[in-house]
Amino acid sequence: MNLHTFSYGGGVQSTAALVLAAQGIIDFPVFLFANVGADSEDPATLDYLERYAKPYAALHGIQLHELHRQRRDSTTETLYGRLTKPGSRSLPIPVRMSNGAPGTRSCTADFKIRVVGRWLKAHGASADNPATVGIGISLDEIERVNNRRAMSYEQPTYPLLDHDPPLRRHDCERIIRSAGLPIPPKSACWFCPFHQPLVWAEMRRDRPELFNRACELESLLNVRRASLGKDPVYLTRFNAPLDRAISEAGPMLPGLGDDDIGCDNGACFT
Repeated sequence: MNLHTFSYGGGVQSTAALVLAAQGIIDFPVFLFANVGADSEDPATLDYLERYAKPYAALHGIQLHELHRQRRDSTTETLYGRLTKPGSRSLPIPVRMSNGAPGTRSCTADFKIRVVGRWLKAHGASADNPATVGIGISLDEIERVNNRRAMSYEQPTYPLLDHDPPLRRHDCERIIRSAGLPIPPKSACWFCPFHQPLVWAEMRRDRPELFNRACELESLLNVRRASLGKDPVYLTRFNAPLDRAISEAGPMLPGLGDDDIGCDNGACFT
């Protein structure tokens, strides 16, 4: 019998899938959370994982494993650590080049896909016996289905889309609330260049220390690039340093949110 696992990203869609699995509506007894680093994941996501997701999973007999990228010497490597390692020339995140084009990236492959894949293969998944891997994509982001290339040891499936009727984000929020859980924050690395401008602006308003760290990271990357005679890179598409490109967001109006912004299932657009 093949493995049935769900790729848990800590956001709305994958948390709704956790509830559905707890209710026996979908068959995924194992959820895998590839943590790219305690210094890299959004702190709000990690807080939700510890306060709500892990206890809820344990209460309902679901295994929720937190995975990390291991070096050959068995130490843990983080995405932020790779970016800031002294002397490193690595740019694994999709920074914007000075011409506005997105740069290449390896963060998803190295810190999520391969980390999950190593766990799957260690637990019996193979090309002859692929694991069934649930992906938390809802109907309002269905275009992302074709962007994910399957590995030989896995068979991706989309239980939120297979649900009758297919589930949208607001359905996922309803499912989470019905289980007595709060709605999780949007999941992504706090320095992710895929952040929409409003996400950056709200971070500057609500979490200025985290925003300043992102500015410092961008500056560090560009100091290194300048020493190599290379053009600067940016965390936004505006061809300017983050602290100049992003203004602080205004107060949130009642009833308005940013439901169409960000990455919730941890798949990082793959």
